[in-house]
Amino acid sequence: MSAEDATSAAEPRTLTLGELSTMTPDFSSLSYGECLERECLLVADAQDVRHFVSAHPLDEALCTWASFKIPGAFTLALAHPVELKAMLSRLEAHGQAIAQVLRLEHAGSPQTANEEITLKSIARDESQVVRLANSTLYDAHKSGASDIHFENTPQGLVIKYRIDGVLSQARHLPDASMAEQVISRLKVMAELDIGEKRIPQDGRFAVNLGGRDIDFRVSVMPGLFGQDAVLRILDKQSLTAELAQLTLDLLGIDAAAQRTIRQLASQPYGMLLVTGPTGSGKTTTLYATLSEINRGDDKIITIEDPVEYQLPGVLQIPVNERKGLSFAKGLRSILRHDPDRILVGEIRDRETAEIAVQAALTGHLVFTTVHANSVFDVLSRFRHMGVDAYSFVTALNGVVAQRLVRLNCPRCSEACEPDDALLQASGLARGAFAGQALRQGRGCAHCRATGYKGRRALTEVLVLDDALRELILRQAPIAQLKEAARAQGMVLMRQQALEAVRLGQTTLQEINRVTFVA
Repeated sequence: MSAEDATSAAEPRTLTLGELSTMTPDFSSLSYGECLERECLLVADAQDVRHFVSAHPLDEALCTWASFKIPGAFTLALAHPVELKAMLSRLEAHGQAIAQVLRLEHAGSPQTANEEITLKSIARDESQVVRLANSTLYDAHKSGASDIHFENTPQGLVIKYRIDGVLSQARHLPDASMAEQVISRLKVMAELDIGEKRIPQDGRFAVNLGGRDIDFRVSVMPGLFGQDAVLRILDKQSLTAELAQLTLDLLGIDAAAQRTIRQLASQPYGMLLVTGPTGSGKTTTLYATLSEINRGDDKIITIEDPVEYQLPGVLQIPVNERKGLSFAKGLRSILRHDPDRILVGEIRDRETAEIAVQAALTGHLVFTTVHANSVFDVLSRFRHMGVDAYSFVTALNGVVAQRLVRLNCPRCSEACEPDDALLQASGLARGAFAGQALRQGRGCAHCRATGYKGRRALTEVLVLDDALRELILRQAPIAQLKEAARAQGMVLMRQQALEAVRLGQTTLQEINRVTFVA
């Protein structure tokens, strides 16, 4: 049922508490927390007909929300607010069932009996704040979110999920006191100071969700209207299972770029750099590359902050700044451990950069990442760090710049024709896609009404040869470097993005979001 169908349907029936009690609640589409917040419920009767029941008038906004959240057919119904609240109270066992799969295990040293948050204590605590926090963690993980944002605004607490790299609002709590309690609950779970509200705090906690260990990294930041929190979700077991089959072609990287990256990764020594913004898949690309070359005849050592994937047969070292283990100190020790291949999670400072360059110059193959916007920006980034230009250029084999672009939803994408304004904003003429059928998702339950489902990598790969090294050492203009790289065969990221649009994989709006319009 669409929102338009819902609002134009006949007068919805009103269900009594007795009738609701005979029906089966369905929390697969609407979580228990969402039902509590919006005072609604999805139930199925004896004939398996689903009914969306609300305690509030069925206006267009509510019907639109329901149609996006609930896949398949359903009817609309009303219930008296008191009776629906009573029904939700009866179903509180569902909220406790979520708590039972959210067994918190604190990271770090063992806690005392008074400090430890156990399954038993969670199940006993029946407060609305605990139920809301638990159901949010459960719903976000089920939705495939990578981050959960808790944002305090003048209108209350807004909860957002980052799915496929884009934030979308999941819930809104207008109660300011409830918002403060939710942030406090998260701080308790991450073992942070509840009384401190003026400075940023970072922590973490672990959850066992349905037999899987899920890590949550917590960042709390003070703001004008209260404290905001961001939770990064790391499903290590899922990532490790995916890594067992992870290759470059599964990332969506085009065939030419794959061949070049494999060639760079098979060199006996030197440095391969992957660059891009946070969340652009740099680490995943490096691990896919390592997986392909990990045949057991090389000593491979990684140092990361944190270790996000687990590679069999690889020594992986987590950075621990509190204990004095930084990237630079760890990298020095790694060089005494007889490695063949080294992965440095990120180069952040001059000391780490210089050690990595020296390692590449002394017979090791170094894989690493650095934050920069393009393959050419990497060069100036190392120059600003104070690294000797000749040593760096000599050690560097190649640079991979990467972005992640959302793909059209396979269930709701349809043919489309871009208008003149969009073409102009994309730097294209009207005949740029003549004879080609572009596609765009209209939005459905499968893609949470976004029109996109899943992502692929867009890359540009710069391979350094003697001519390019000479230009870099002479500090030639970027335009001259680009021209030399194109003559060498490098395909710019924007060109790959436009090709993905021509193939119907994504949209102009999406590639304009992640790449510069040439």
